[in-house]
Amino acid sequence: MADDRIITALDVHSLEDMEHLVTLLGDSISFYKVGMELFYSVGPDAVRYLKSQGKHVFLDLKLHDIPNTVGQSLRALTRLGADLMTIHSCGGRDMMAAAAAAVADEAAKLNIKRPRLLAVTILTSIDETAWQEIGGKCNISDTVRGLAKMAKEAGIDGTVSSPYEAREIRAMNGSDFLIVTPGIRPSFAVANDQKRFTTPAQALTDGASHLVIGRPITQAADPVEAVRKITAEIRDIHY
Repeated sequence: MADDRIITALDVHSLEDMEHLVTLLGDSISFYKVGMELFYSVGPDAVRYLKSQGKHVFLDLKLHDIPNTVGQSLRALTRLGADLMTIHSCGGRDMMAAAAAAVADEAAKLNIKRPRLLAVTILTSIDETAWQEIGGKCNISDTVRGLAKMAKEAGIDGTVSSPYEAREIRAMNGSDFLIVTPGIRPSFAVANDQKRFTTPAQALTDGASHLVIGRPITQAADPVEAVRKITAEIRDIHY
């Protein structure tokens, strides 16, 4: 049985490439991420295909706009049936609250399970220097904690955060809060020259609820075997 804590990133730009990967991985993966590259290339058909295959979908489009625009956009996306969707926490409390309200209302109208919303905190590509350049007053770590706290207060279900921040967010926001972490490298895929990485086991120990893993699976010589090894690493580990 697939471990749905593992979310495989479909970083491709065609339906054919997506279908090939999903067919190849078969029952070993139950949860997939559809990001900007795939969604902007093929549109909603990416989500529809995955749902037709009985898969869970993390639709990672990182909406960030005025509250009304984000709310109305999420209504449209809710109709696709994704399980997780993302917004940017830097859009502010009002935007996040509008997003949560719109998704709940649309799901109720459609009589479907409500997609859970995740707030992206600070992109992992932004370091302290870049953060100061765009007006950051506190350091990134303090800012992430503040954004995660505000997200929960606004009715958001979880965050997309660096694995290095998972422990503090978990302690602050409790056991039901989702923490989805990118930047995961299984022990077998860690290269000697890597500067920053966290293994699946460490991320889960530190509080992550889901792990986004792309290339270590999709570019492995044997993707199914890669999934098997990751599953073995985390089988007995829970936050």
